[in-house]
Amino acid sequence: MSSHELRHTFRHALRHVLILGGTTEARLLATELAAWSAALRVTTSLAGRVEQPALPDGGVRVGGFGGADGLAAWLRAERVSAVVDATHPFAAGISANAAQAAAGTGVPLLVLRRPGWQQVAGDRWHLVASVSQAAALLPELDSAESGSRVFLTTGRKDLAPFTGPDRLPALDRLRFLIRSVDPPEPPLPPGVDVVLDRGPFTLDGERALLRHHRIGVLVTKDSGGAATAPKLTAARELSLPVVVVQRPPAPAGVPVAADVAAALAWLARLARPQLT
Repeated sequence: MSSHELRHTFRHALRHVLILGGTTEARLLATELAAWSAALRVTTSLAGRVEQPALPDGGVRVGGFGGADGLAAWLRAERVSAVVDATHPFAAGISANAAQAAAGTGVPLLVLRRPGWQQVAGDRWHLVASVSQAAALLPELDSAESGSRVFLTTGRKDLAPFTGPDRLPALDRLRFLIRSVDPPEPPLPPGVDVVLDRGPFTLDGERALLRHHRIGVLVTKDSGGAATAPKLTAARELSLPVVVVQRPPAPAGVPVAADVAAALAWLARLARPQLT
């Protein structure tokens, strides 16, 4: 479909698109949609977990909907034509609510998920199903080879298995470097180092960070994308073990787009039969 045809489709068929956002892809999609027509209403919903989020083009709402029922009510009240779930790949609760609300209202839903990272030659990955499993694995990786300094990049909301009062006693001998956009909330272990930063990160910067803090193990979620991938390359170069928390699957039966272009094409196909 040509650019002119795509603009025509959005102008005449889609009236209101809700983007469940918080990712780079969500912001890019909002920018693309905002450029098609002033008649197309675009609303991006942010969960409010980041204190100073990067705001997208178009309308923005911050905070939850009150579960699947609250979202369904909002979709009806705001006459939403389509929903694009472009939340973080690990926002499983939000995705499940979106799928339930879409099914209950008949509003079409698309999941926009950038592909996960792929292991390559030289990687020393340890795949786990949850953050708790990652924490349980760390004492086994603590050795003369890997060292006892752990770089945590799982986000400030998933620190409890590593730093909370119910953590494994064996973790007490480890030292943690935590990187997050906003300051993590206590409890934190004594002697922890915190780096406040937001991607994209460079390979040179990640190399320097790992060396400066003498990191022995990297813990990350399989968020995918290029913005935070350089840490994996740096870890590979230093032959560091990497504990990778695998992402949850998208809701069953919901179509998935790997990038913004595919999401735009889905919206165009959705609206095309309505043209006269």
